[in-house]
Amino acid sequence: MAASGKKVAFLLTKGVEQVELTSPREALDGAGATTVIVSPESPTLQAMQGDWEHGDVFHVDLSVADANPADYDALVLPGGTLNADSLRLDENAVAFVKEYIASGRPVAAICHAPWILVQAGVASGRRLTSYASLEHDLRNAGADWVDEEVVVDGNLITSRNPGDLDAFNGALLEALGE
Repeated sequence: MAASGKKVAFLLTKGVEQVELTSPREALDGAGATTVIVSPESPTLQAMQGDWEHGDVFHVDLSVADANPADYDALVLPGGTLNADSLRLDENAVAFVKEYIASGRPVAAICHAPWILVQAGVASGRRLTSYASLEHDLRNAGADWVDEEVVVDGNLITSRNPGDLDAFNGALLEALGE
């Protein structure tokens, strides 16, 4: 199993796009990883299906204020407009992402999640993709934005939307297996 013995943090908050949490989590769990939901919210958070329909409620395993980036082999940043917008305004979440990116370990961000990369000051000089509406935000932050289903730039994996989840999950599993 490619991810056997690996511990992966999922950083998210209320409004997360449910399938962008559940699909990578199922892929990682199926490959032997241990997944942990890290969030500013507690003890639970509401996921969304798109921007308007409520999805399931998920248990938060650990507060981002108490989380140590060194404890994880990879970081997954699911999207969802509300989730991504809220996370980029949370100082602890931004600090967690910034420290994690600097560690060189895999970070996978999908859809609206790359907004936090801008806030953390780590988008400049990186080749990234995202949901189309973030193109100008990422370019203005100095990123080389491209419209591709998955982009791997060093330790950073990005994808555009839920339609790219197979490629996103595959790139994440490949990064963990190296």
